[in-house]
Amino acid sequence: MKTILVPTQNIPAMKSTLETAVLLARRTGAYVEGIPLWFGVPEFVVSEMASSFSIETYRARRAEETAGARKLFETFMQEHGIAARTIADRPSFGWFAEVPPGEDLVGSYGRAFDVIVMSRPDADTAALYNRAIESALFESGRPVLLSPPTAPKQIATNIMIHWNGSTEQARANALAMPLLHLGRVTVLTVIGGQDVPGPSADRVRKQLQYNGIAAEPMSIELEGRSTGEAVLAAAKAEGCDLLVKGAFTRNRFRQMIFGGATSHIMQHADLPLLMAH
Repeated sequence: MKTILVPTQNIPAMKSTLETAVLLARRTGAYVEGIPLWFGVPEFVVSEMASSFSIETYRARRAEETAGARKLFETFMQEHGIAARTIADRPSFGWFAEVPPGEDLVGSYGRAFDVIVMSRPDADTAALYNRAIESALFESGRPVLLSPPTAPKQIATNIMIHWNGSTEQARANALAMPLLHLGRVTVLTVIGGQDVPGPSADRVRKQLQYNGIAAEPMSIELEGRSTGEAVLAAAKAEGCDLLVKGAFTRNRFRQMIFGGATSHIMQHADLPLLMAH
């Protein structure tokens, strides 16, 4: 993964996100690009609003927030020794400010990158940021790496795949392939979990073996836990520093209303989470 996109806001939660992006860039020698994530409204809407909120005020606020996000991003990269120019096989960074406001830009602009790094949501995450994550997952066609509240010391040295037989998990595995070559890989099966009809974990391990990845098998019981709880407990017990998970195997609306493995893992993971839909 040689190109990393980091939608950036000048908020405390960005610290872990940027630390995770830097870890991945050092692991793969990647270019990291920051863009401002600013939840604005189109200017034609502003022009129709009350005169007390002028286009000039709107543009000034947008410029201020964009400048704050850029300063945070560039300062962080420089303090962590990431070069401001492209150097072969060494991490570097850049900033691209010419993007429109709104969460949809993450899904559209992210199509030109290998992975999008964002903060994982929790119960208090703003709805607009959740929609930005959904844009990345459902519109970019790229994997999304969600950082935990506290970034790990390393990444992709001990990787767990939660295999549930689904199309979404197969896609996540394929997109994670560059990272799967970097460390130890475990393929987890949750017995009695929310599996869908599909190939067995042994078939997936054979596929990985043909690709030069010696994945180890692991099976666990639910033991009164939800699938999401069981997966996170297994990853913690194995000391994993990356979890590869297909997103929303069940209907997304049903997960929002009734919960599900994806929703639980997204909100409670204490390790980096690579997801794809």
